[in-house]
Amino acid sequence: VVGLVSIAAGIAYTGGPIPLGYFGLGDVMVFVFFGPIAVIGTYFVQALEVSVLAAWLSIPIGALVTAILVVNNLRDIDTDRSAGKNTLAVRLGQRGTRFEYLLLVLISFLVPVGLFVSGQAPIGILATLLAIPLGAKLVRRVFRETAEFLNPLLGRTSQLALLFSILLSAGINLL
Repeated sequence: VVGLVSIAAGIAYTGGPIPLGYFGLGDVMVFVFFGPIAVIGTYFVQALEVSVLAAWLSIPIGALVTAILVVNNLRDIDTDRSAGKNTLAVRLGQRGTRFEYLLLVLISFLVPVGLFVSGQAPIGILATLLAIPLGAKLVRRVFRETAEFLNPLLGRTSQLALLFSILLSAGINLL
């Protein structure tokens, strides 16, 4: 069922009578399907139960994957606007979209700290903080760069998401 809903959502993102990605809902869809649905679904398939910790951990993962889309949409604001694609970036404008990116990166690092401080996760979860220098560098660049100079930040944000995920997994399972 989750797979079928995910396929339908993927089609609805850019197709159908109302392509959701072009009406400002793409960021929400990416967050939901690459965060909670992917993380909780993967946990469920392996553990045959739903975990509150897995739900919490889906938030930073979804946020970082959404940040990749945000960079893409920030780069494409002008062309999307002229093509009639009303992405969230078009609606927020350049400044608002840059702050969306900052918020997504901040949330990613605050959730593990909150989980540790509240006693819901072991100290190993703080291994994710090793990715802060990369995250901070990317935030600074997102606020400085324009148009095609944002292209390298797509890959670098993907690297941040991967590094964070590896540190998160290692921190939860090994430390």
